[in-house]
Amino acid sequence: MPMLILFGFAAWLFWSAESAGATGRWEGFIYVVAVISLISGWSQAYLDGTPRLWYLIKQAIHWGGLILLVYMINTQGLRELMSDQQYTSVLLYLLAFATLLAAIHMDLKLFFFSLFLVFCAYLIAVPEANPALIALGNVAGIEDAADKPTDIALIVAGVGFVASLFVLLMMRGALMSKRVADKRKAQAEKVKA
Repeated sequence: MPMLILFGFAAWLFWSAESAGATGRWEGFIYVVAVISLISGWSQAYLDGTPRLWYLIKQAIHWGGLILLVYMINTQGLRELMSDQQYTSVLLYLLAFATLLAAIHMDLKLFFFSLFLVFCAYLIAVPEANPALIALGNVAGIEDAADKPTDIALIVAGVGFVASLFVLLMMRGALMSKRVADKRKAQAEKVKA
């Protein structure tokens, strides 16, 4: 469910990128991604044997750093040097990078979501004659794909979501195996005592 929320909300934000206030919604989306990352990575911390407090500290530093960076961009005069399109692209690239790092270090399920964010950022940065749209349109058999960025983005979101589900299923299997192994270990220790 958390991955569905992330992909669905990001696809909606991309679809409404031209509307007023879209940049503010992308900024607010950082908090949504941070909270979902915190919640969805909880089981992976258990699998890794990471203490829960250390996991919370890492998440706070990780996402707090991104939020602080966005705050600095907005308060130190950098925001005024960029158009809304440029700022949204920079914001999405930063969010994608932070999400990729979270995927590597804390929650592998976020990997495909980070790739989707990079794709969205690239579409916003290069809206005209985008080579990625043309290439994906050729693969998917969509004519005039360069004129259909939202359709292609929805397809990419769907593929990323399905790939994330496979990672989720692998993580669930590993979690169940670890719980069974821990239970057997506890029973064996009980028998020895």
